Amino acid sequence: MLRLERRHGADSGAGAAPSSRRLKSLGRATAAVLRASPRRARARSGIASSTPSAIPDVLGPGLRIVFCGINPGRVSAAAGAHFANPRNDFWRLLHAAGFTPRLFDPSEQEQLLGHGIGVTNAAYRTTPGSGDLRRVDFSGSAERLERLAHDLRPGWIGFVGKEAYRGAFNERPELGLQERTLGETKLFVLPSTSPANAAVPWLERERWFQELAGRASGLPLRHAVRAIVLDPADRILLVRFEWPDKTVWAPPGGGLEADETHELAIVRELAEESGLRDFEPRPWIWTREHWFPEMAGWGGQAERHYLVRTAAFDPAPEWTAEELRAEGIAEQRWWTLDELEASDAIFSPRRLPELVRDLVETGPPPEPLDVGV
Repeated sequence: MLRLERRHGADSGAGAAPSSRRLKSLGRATAAVLRASPRRARARSGIASSTPSAIPDVLGPGLRIVFCGINPGRVSAAAGAHFANPRNDFWRLLHAAGFTPRLFDPSEQEQLLGHGIGVTNAAYRTTPGSGDLRRVDFSGSAERLERLAHDLRPGWIGFVGKEAYRGAFNERPELGLQERTLGETKLFVLPSTSPANAAVPWLERERWFQELAGRASGLPLRHAVRAIVLDPADRILLVRFEWPDKTVWAPPGGGLEADETHELAIVRELAEESGLRDFEPRPWIWTREHWFPEMAGWGGQAERHYLVRTAAFDPAPEWTAEELRAEGIAEQRWWTLDELEASDAIFSPRRLPELVRDLVETGPPPEPLDVGV
């Protein structure tokens, strides 16, 4: 089942502020960088630009992630803070993905250091919009980011928008993890949080921020199973999960227990969740890798989906109502293909209606299909 996919918050230890003992062990020069204001930290680390920025960098050594925007807009420059436009979703997405324990105001940007987070820009010149930038504005940007990675050694640099990455490296990226690294620092491209990118739905932007949070946690993926349960009328059995911030419909299933195979886990999970027994899992048809920071001890889940053909039945879970509620399970029912495709519900995987239609019409794929998030 979607066990533990509820929000538990990010690992508080991962981004905790260094103690005074830890600062001593870093040495005087490095400790001074961490204690300094963001502008002073940039100067001491040797990371500067020939074009001064209206907004100080928020940087220090050993951060989990440095977020790199494209350049300061006029609202941010006037406020002296990153992503200060109230219509910009950066700070809301940061909180929604578990990077911060509460919603921060842009004026509180220096507090990000205590959570292992920094902020910089690919270009320093203030413009009305990113479309007003010129190639010369990014001169030296790649080299500056390389020095940042070498001197401050963040685990990740997260580019807030494809154009921030493209401006620095003069190549067009896809969203997500990049092949390029800067030494040991990994690079990740996020959707832009600008109001100019409002056509991209919130859930789409949130899931990329969650993926970066899960990957940057340094925690492994939990192995899990899902059952695509279809009856003779090609209806699919789905479970409704109620989380604090959303409702999600998903196939039944959950994480593997110690020394449990995927096949045995399917049998146990369907019995617990739906009361279904006496079936044979058909082929392993789909695979899904979902990074998110909301499970204590895990960075996300690596799922296998198996096809299960069965006669229609009324779900009768072996778990008690209290046990089901503890897992966020509120309901389960059969869905027709037409109902799936007409619904505006959130499904897991997101493309579930399309995937089920293809499965019914063309049959199981010859090899497990990566179905994305």
